[in-house]
Amino acid sequence: MADDVNQVFFGDKMIQNPDGSFLRNVIKPIYEILSKSIFDVYNIHSSRSEKCSLELRELIPFTCIYIDLYQFVFFNTVQIFHVGLELMFVYSLQILEQFSDGWWKSKINFVEVRTYWQVYRSFDRMWVFFIMALQAMIIVAWTQSGSTSANYEVVLRRVLSIFITYAILSFFRAILDVILSIHAWRNSDLTQPLRYLLKLVVAAIWAVVLPVGYSTSVKNPTGPLKFLNHWARDSHNQSLYNYILVLYMIPDLLAIMLFLLPRLREKMELSDWPVINIVMWWAQVSISTWLLLIIIISMRISISIPKLYVGRGMHVGTFSLLKYTIFWILVLSVKLAFSYFVEILPLIRPTKVIMKIQVENYRLHKFVPNGNKLFFLIIFYHLVYFLDVQVWYTIFSTLLGGVLGAFRHLGEIRTIGMVHSRFESISSKFRSCFVPPHSDEVTETLSTSKEPNENEYFRCMWNEFIRSMRMEDLISNRDRELLLLPPPLTNKPGDQLPLFLLASKIPAAINIAKEFKRKDHAELEKVIGSDKYTSAAILDCYYTLKSLIFLLLKDEDDKKIVDKVFHAANGKKSFLQNFNMSGMPLLAVKLEKFLKILMADYGDEEFKSKITTALQEIMYIIHESIDDNSTLKEALKRDEISHKFKNINTDVPLNSEARRRITFFVNSLFMNMRSAPKVSNMRSFSVLTPHYNEEVVYSDEELNKENEDGVSTLFYLKTIYPDEWTNFEERMKDKLEEEKKEERRKWVSYRGQTLSRSVRGMMYYKKALELQCSMEFTDYISNEEDCIRKQKLPDLKFTYIISCQIYGNLKRSKDPRQKDILNLMIMYPSLRVAYIDEVDEALKEKTAGKTEKVYYSVLIKGDTINYSEREIYRIRLPGSPTKIGEGKPENQNHAIIFTRGEALQTIDMNQDNYFEEAFKMRNVLEEFPHSHGAQKPTILGLREHVFTGSVSSLAWFMSNQEFSFVTIGQRFLASPLRVRFHYGHPDIFDRIFHITRGGISKASKTINLSEDIFAGFNSTLRLGSVTHHDYMQVGKGRDVGMNQISLFEAKVANGNGEQTLTRDVHRLGCHFDFFRMLSFYCTTVGFYFNSLVTVLIVYVFLYGRLYMVMTGLEREILEDPQIKNNNALEAALVTQSVIQMGMLLVLPMLMEIGLEKGFRTALGDFLIMQLQLSSVFFTFQLGTKAHYFGKTILHGGSKYRATGRGFVVRHSKFADNYRLYSRSHFVKALELGLLLVIYEVYGESYRNSSLYFFITFSMWFLVGSWLFAPFIFNPSGFEWQKTVNDWTDWKWWMGIRGGVGIQPEKSWESWWDEEQEHLRYTSIRGRVLEILLALRFFVYQYGIVYHLGIAHHSRSLLVYGLSWCAVLVILIVPKIVSVRRLQMFHMDLQLPLRILKGLLFLILLAVMIILFKICGLTLSDLFASILAFMPTGWAFILVGQACRPCLHKLLWEPIKEVARAYDFMMGLLLFTPIAFLSWLPAVNEFQTRILFNQAFSRGLHISMILAGKKDGGASFN
Repeated sequence: MADDVNQVFFGDKMIQNPDGSFLRNVIKPIYEILSKSIFDVYNIHSSRSEKCSLELRELIPFTCIYIDLYQFVFFNTVQIFHVGLELMFVYSLQILEQFSDGWWKSKINFVEVRTYWQVYRSFDRMWVFFIMALQAMIIVAWTQSGSTSANYEVVLRRVLSIFITYAILSFFRAILDVILSIHAWRNSDLTQPLRYLLKLVVAAIWAVVLPVGYSTSVKNPTGPLKFLNHWARDSHNQSLYNYILVLYMIPDLLAIMLFLLPRLREKMELSDWPVINIVMWWAQVSISTWLLLIIIISMRISISIPKLYVGRGMHVGTFSLLKYTIFWILVLSVKLAFSYFVEILPLIRPTKVIMKIQVENYRLHKFVPNGNKLFFLIIFYHLVYFLDVQVWYTIFSTLLGGVLGAFRHLGEIRTIGMVHSRFESISSKFRSCFVPPHSDEVTETLSTSKEPNENEYFRCMWNEFIRSMRMEDLISNRDRELLLLPPPLTNKPGDQLPLFLLASKIPAAINIAKEFKRKDHAELEKVIGSDKYTSAAILDCYYTLKSLIFLLLKDEDDKKIVDKVFHAANGKKSFLQNFNMSGMPLLAVKLEKFLKILMADYGDEEFKSKITTALQEIMYIIHESIDDNSTLKEALKRDEISHKFKNINTDVPLNSEARRRITFFVNSLFMNMRSAPKVSNMRSFSVLTPHYNEEVVYSDEELNKENEDGVSTLFYLKTIYPDEWTNFEERMKDKLEEEKKEERRKWVSYRGQTLSRSVRGMMYYKKALELQCSMEFTDYISNEEDCIRKQKLPDLKFTYIISCQIYGNLKRSKDPRQKDILNLMIMYPSLRVAYIDEVDEALKEKTAGKTEKVYYSVLIKGDTINYSEREIYRIRLPGSPTKIGEGKPENQNHAIIFTRGEALQTIDMNQDNYFEEAFKMRNVLEEFPHSHGAQKPTILGLREHVFTGSVSSLAWFMSNQEFSFVTIGQRFLASPLRVRFHYGHPDIFDRIFHITRGGISKASKTINLSEDIFAGFNSTLRLGSVTHHDYMQVGKGRDVGMNQISLFEAKVANGNGEQTLTRDVHRLGCHFDFFRMLSFYCTTVGFYFNSLVTVLIVYVFLYGRLYMVMTGLEREILEDPQIKNNNALEAALVTQSVIQMGMLLVLPMLMEIGLEKGFRTALGDFLIMQLQLSSVFFTFQLGTKAHYFGKTILHGGSKYRATGRGFVVRHSKFADNYRLYSRSHFVKALELGLLLVIYEVYGESYRNSSLYFFITFSMWFLVGSWLFAPFIFNPSGFEWQKTVNDWTDWKWWMGIRGGVGIQPEKSWESWWDEEQEHLRYTSIRGRVLEILLALRFFVYQYGIVYHLGIAHHSRSLLVYGLSWCAVLVILIVPKIVSVRRLQMFHMDLQLPLRILKGLLFLILLAVMIILFKICGLTLSDLFASILAFMPTGWAFILVGQACRPCLHKLLWEPIKEVARAYDFMMGLLLFTPIAFLSWLPAVNEFQTRILFNQAFSRGLHISMILAGKKDGGASFN
């Protein structure tokens, strides 16, 4: 390929290079550079003892990632083309050597630094806006509060000071830019650091000029303004500040003008004209920067403006801009109004009062005499102020998202009854959606073409849809017969309807006719015809019997007579006069018997023996005449069913999943769907599924293997899906035993999250294409070439590739899964499998006998003749992809070269598809050429149905949460907000667009852990567009257990934390316009950051209250009469409570469920969810998000967490729950609980209990949820025997010592070491911050010891010093007398040691007596001391962990033993209430009902599953 490119550019100058030279000389050096960068950092940042476990999660600022190398080579591309490709290899190596010169010098333009300031840097415009708005509102409220005649000129003058804040924040942003990008300066040209430094200088100038100018506009300035006014020589000029302000705002006015003219801004950003580049470069900085730039140019200093090749021109159409601008103006208006009138204005008067309060009796030391009264209050309200934008965004996006869904016709058909009412219009809608328009021109693909009946399209597709559900065992044979559409009768006008619409109508019509007393034929016809389906059923029966009689009659004269009779009956309206209607029911009975005789299958001999009359002879002739007439047989069957099933209304089909699929498909026909083109004209597409180590098909052994409760997978599924198992047995009735065995494996696998389920679902695409081809190409094709094209066209339009990374290893190890994958390739000949093959090849150059590992990307398919695999392609790779990148994205990247077509759909391993949805693929692909706003889409988003939410409450919660996100959430993100990205769902990529712009998966280690969303980032940055379409859905499985869900949430939070650090988020945040940037923040980083802030608010509030209680400030404030009736604090806590209890997740659920299932159903679901403790679940998951998001940004530690996709609901042991949640939830909850207890105890005397309860209710709820949610949602969590077993297991785990090779599941010590892994690789900044955070635990001791009775109200530092003596005694004495210490002494010293222990006990006893009797120590002081000293010990542990490198040989073992004691006490504290509740027998039943309410409502025997009671085993009956 390189030779061909060179031929184009340089003619015949270049010497022909040997095969593989481009791989060896260009690609492999790049690979080695990336590999070397990773392992150089590995060697520098890891000690020898820690190398084996370092995973480079925390070293991103020093590690070269893909994008760094890409940008470095890209900026040198021009030089490469100048030298020509004949020198390309040499020059490329020189560039790469320069790039890799130094492990810390490989960053380009951007450095991924672990700091929370990245959130401010990427979204600084938002923070500046909110800070300035807050300052303005405080100024207005403060000035007007308590003043009846406020001077509005003074208010305006003070409000204008917000621009000083703007200048200071801009200066701060410039400092951040310099600090966070300094590592990238070496590989940047001069203009990059010069740009940052110029911004810093100019921002510093403005940060001085604006305050000085403002000081001149104030009469009689005081304080800092007076000092600044001295700089202006004590001048007074009110207009000077205005002039300076106008000058300062010129760039911002230019930015506003460009925002209002998006087309102009897009043209300017995409322009290559140097003047325009300079304008856009400095547009949002300041006018002084322009002056500096002019000076530089006038001095003839060479400067080139840096070109940003991504993120330019990311603008939408004017209408789209208007939509999301109006939305955010509405949200911000309500948010700011709420903040002003509820959170700010009511606080002004109390704040002024508090500032005047003088606390005479200060219980602690006055470190900051005048400022400490409001410090925590100010922080608390500022956090709430920044947080509530997420609440208002959620409220408005939910409301408007529901309105948008209604306009898209969602939920118009949501029940089978609604399908009944609109079934006749379905055919016409189907034709408009799926039948290609007629063309007068002869297409290129057909030499002979004949258009079939358009209604036949719908009948064929509908029947195939019904048959597919029967093959999936969702419906029974009876349901299938009732749902199938029959072929049209020759003598009946119009189409026939399925029996589920007509089956109960004939008996109803007969009863109407029987009761009808009048003789008016028109009246009876009107009564019966009021129901269109009753009329249709009568006509169906009438024409069927007419056809039957004509087929039975052989004599032509008889036929003529009968024809005259029918003609007379149709022509004259005298039927009621000539027939007694009371005999109608008897006639119906005779007719039913007649039909049964016709459908019977008697033997000839039996018939002959019974035939004695002419009627019997006629019946024999009838039977013989219809045996071979299949059409008549089908008609007779329909008539028999229509008479047999008399009570069918809306209960067909019985299976809820089948009903859901039918209603959604019918509803989608009425949505805004693109018309489908002919198959020959549609876009070709590929589907790609990455597979690693997941199950393919369950084996018989796995089906019958029992878990610890004695429950097998097969028994579990038979219990959960009883109707589907019955349908399966009905389908297997006449099968051979071997076939039954294989089909049983498939039946189980198709109900799990297996590869076989995904493959079956995706291969529906080919089945749909084959049906569409058969409908477009008639069976009567005279040209053989057309017949071949009809057969091959589906394979040309559709390709399915499974990227099975370890398939080669499975072959070598003869793993059964390899055979299962091969079986799939044989079953589906169109299926392809790509894998990475590792081969040992001999070296060629003078290395006889030596080999090297060579990696290939291989594509294979199934050979149906030889029942084996056949290799199609083999492409050599420079090395193992997973060595330098994340596993899943690299698995996709190596296989993407084998995909074909114009579109590419990415499907996860836990997804499914349906035939009726696959039929819509042509329509979805037609979205690509149509513009959605200013751009044509490059990613088409589809919705999902979570199929794992039907049993447990946890699965239901997750299903509803996911359902709201993939529907109303993504719908609103795509339009009007225009910030939808790719979230790992079944999105369809414009393949050509993405493979020429970096692919669909960024794969750098750690930073691209959540690789899916980066495809959306990349597409948007490169002027792509992402849309969302509700008319097509794909199935998806989710985790159903508490621990699995938490691991998934942890993985997503880790990935989001890594995203916060990336240049993608930074560029999008900086280059989106203001309102689109707000949307981007609230739907990505902001959601998780606000979750962290929600938890932080609780900490700030409680520590602030603790300080105020301990110092006596709260007492003075609450006893002031002007403060007592102020409810501003409670109002501010409402925002925190709304987020904490999961209301932000529940609101979209309610709206989407109400939209698609009815608001009565939505309200009922909401109430049931609350009864099933959904708020406890969502509060617990809030802690998961906050912990892992914050930990990732601060220290790293993100990694892929395998959640497992098993079936059986298992009981998790107490030790498992403790390991998983101890540091993320339990420790934090105990800390908050301790704060709440201290706050209540020391403020009880002056505070009423109702106020305390109202303020702290949500916090106690959070504490309870974080402590006990894992046990509440743990199956059999309160069963006595399992509780006893859990206690035994936990004690054993706590006592086992760790060591090399001992897993965390086996030993507390190994787990404890693993929990500190992030601290071993974190930066010095991270360690220092950990120590600073740990210092908060010393506050308890400091505050409580001065409130002890033994202190006698003394504020002397001696009291605090004596408390430290007590702490040292508590820590040292147990160590001296510990059993482990005795092992250091000889056995002969046992007696003296025992005497020493006795003396120590007596001394301590004497000291306690003296303290009680002489010093005034009380029992309450003893308990208070426990509250004071326990946090101090925990602080020692945290500080010791952060300082481990310094303490490893000195104090590490004592710290470890103290930590073990703390963990044991925390475990005991948790286990005590669990044991007590387990002792009560009713609690276990109540918990089971809460956890499995959905199953109980479906009549399932969950108790049998949990107890392991089986009905005779799991054998196949």
